Amino acid sequence: MNKLVIALMLIALPFSALCQDTSRLRISLLTCTPGDELYSLFGHSAIRIVDSSTVTDIVFNYGTFNFDDKNFYLKFARGKLDYFLSLEYYNDFVSLYQNTGRNITEQVLNLSSTEKINLQNALLTNAREENRYYKYDFFFDNCTTRLRDLIVQYKHPSPILPPAMGSDMRFREAIHEYLDNGKQYWSKLGIDILLGTPTDAIMTASQQQFLPNNLMTAIDSCKNTVLVSKKSATLAYTLLIPKAATITPMVLFITLLVLFGLLSRTSSPFLVSLLKRLDSLLFFTTGLLGIILLFMWFGTDHSMTKQNFNLWWAFPTNAIVAFFIPSNKKWPKSYFGIYAILLAVLLITWFLLPQQLNIALIPLVVLLLFRSTTLYLFHGKEKNNLARG
Repeated sequence: MNKLVIALMLIALPFSALCQDTSRLRISLLTCTPGDELYSLFGHSAIRIVDSSTVTDIVFNYGTFNFDDKNFYLKFARGKLDYFLSLEYYNDFVSLYQNTGRNITEQVLNLSSTEKINLQNALLTNAREENRYYKYDFFFDNCTTRLRDLIVQYKHPSPILPPAMGSDMRFREAIHEYLDNGKQYWSKLGIDILLGTPTDAIMTASQQQFLPNNLMTAIDSCKNTVLVSKKSATLAYTLLIPKAATITPMVLFITLLVLFGLLSRTSSPFLVSLLKRLDSLLFFTTGLLGIILLFMWFGTDHSMTKQNFNLWWAFPTNAIVAFFIPSNKKWPKSYFGIYAILLAVLLITWFLLPQQLNIALIPLVVLLLFRSTTLYLFHGKEKNNLARG
């Protein structure tokens, strides 16, 4: 479909250029409300071009990717996945969003004939096979920022778009608003663990526009020119109602803390053995997570996963020491002692760090402190003592 539509539009361009608006184009920014999947939770943006000279109504969408791409998940994790500009009929586009409970707001852009033709021509050029792919970056180069850049480039004078959020809003706070509204508490925890200190930087007005709703608001409030000539909404057939997880991270981690606390008071040989296995699982899991965080820091192109303070509690070396919890070797005792001190310092300075750590992690860190202290005090002693920590 892409090639056919591009060919039709290119044929019509010379005729449009001779007319004096009478370009016979209407160009709109489409802003879609959030969905219930993580990839759609922050909304979506696209551009609609109605061309009466070719009798076409096409949506240009920079937010498409191929699930069948070779090594899809590895490329996605490393920040090397290609997104691309696709074209689809407006009726197909709007039907999909209506059927999935998502509203669409349309802002018809106030552009001159020349500006419309230039913007359409740029999109058609970008839609060619050799130009359509780009390296997606959620914060700095996505389906919304690409459209913003085109509008700013081809509208004259160049629009000055004001902040859509508070002037002191941080990246992490902005995405928290969407995660909380969508009741995505587990996704919020995962994102907070993966994203490092750069995510706590204050956004500029331009950086705020990585979110579709922020771009829509900024275009409405443009300071130096009128960007919107008409605004309308297409409503979903059934409104999407977010569903919260039955068990939140805070509830789970508090439950684990209580469970480990109860098990630590037992003298039953079976429960003592079970506690050792749970300790090994706890430290191995946090160590494995630390290895993932190191990979995200040094092995990917993601700028926001650097300098991650979650490595303060998710030590990669925990994955090794987990196998020596039942042993009588001396070095694990020193390891747990040092680890316990670092965890205590982390808890004391929790709200003073340059990175906002997820508050649901506090009971987990308390649990790690409790078990590492116990393992330090009773490591190498008889089995029952290990349990009584």
